[in-house]
Amino acid sequence: MQLNFATYGPGVAVVPSDTTQITCRGIYVGGAGSVTVKIPGGTAVTFTSPPVGTILPIALDQGFVMAGTTATLLVALQ
Repeated sequence: MQLNFATYGPGVAVVPSDTTQITCRGIYVGGAGSVTVKIPGGTAVTFTSPPVGTILPIALDQGFVMAGTTATLLVALQ
C-alpha cells in the first residue's frame, strides 16, 4: 500500500467572505462547523461538519470561502 502525503507552503488565516477571493491548495479546519466554498462562475459546495484538524484538499484559484461558513480557525494553505 502506498501512502501519499501532500505538502503545503505558507498558510494564511481565512475570514469567510462572499467578496474576498483566495487562492490555495487546501484549507485547514481548526474549529467545528461547515465550510462552504465557491469558484468564480460556479456553484457553492458545502462540506458539512469536517472533523476538526482536517485539511480539505481544495484547490481554489481566486475562489471564495463563503460568509455562510460556520467552521472556525480556517487556514488557507499554499
